[in-house]
Amino acid sequence: VAMMASLGLLVDHFAGSDGHGSLGVVATDTGAFGTCVLLIASGAFEASFKEKEGEPGNFGDPLGFGMDSEEMRNKELSNGRMAMLSVLGIFTAELATGRDAFEQFGL
Repeated sequence: VAMMASLGLLVDHFAGSDGHGSLGVVATDTGAFGTCVLLIASGAFEASFKEKEGEPGNFGDPLGFGMDSEEMRNKELSNGRMAMLSVLGIFTAELATGRDAFEQFGL
């Protein structure tokens, strides 16, 4: 999710948030409504599935690519953690400078 969020923060510059910036959109009426819808939908989705016995988050190899190994799981965890830090850095820079993720590049 964080990998898609970091890409979405860059795309937000071109999609147009009417000059509010990525975080400023949440304070608008439309942004607050969208945030509420996402939270309710996430909660409903999460509540609809029962936890299975075993390791949390380990879905094995559902598509049959043969990539279900300890090494691939560790790589995916590392990529996810880096993406979370990326999103945190984008948010911090936006709060500090008032410029969105793409403007941080100086372009």
